[in-house]
Amino acid sequence: MSQLPPLNPPPDIPPEQSLIEYPSRFPIKVMGSHVEGFVEAIVQVALQFDPEFDAATIERRPSKGGNYLGLTITVTATSREQLDELYRTLSTHPMVKVVL
Repeated sequence: MSQLPPLNPPPDIPPEQSLIEYPSRFPIKVMGSHVEGFVEAIVQVALQFDPEFDAATIERRPSKGGNYLGLTITVTATSREQLDELYRTLSTHPMVKVVL
């Protein structure tokens, strides 16, 4: 079995070249199984990175069959590092299937 090379973090983008101005409102789509506790778990993660996060702003979209739930959370992004860590935390959460 071949070994994959280690993933390198993206190079730091100078603030003047970033497409995002900080601070700004930043939407993130999160999909997971439509189960009890999913929304609350995502709210807790969002609050870790944006203490001002308002759960009332979450947009919810159940899948056609009702087995999955898509959420759009909008956080206040303060830095590239904050967003990268938020994506990492969401992506590794056991209840989350996809983060966009």
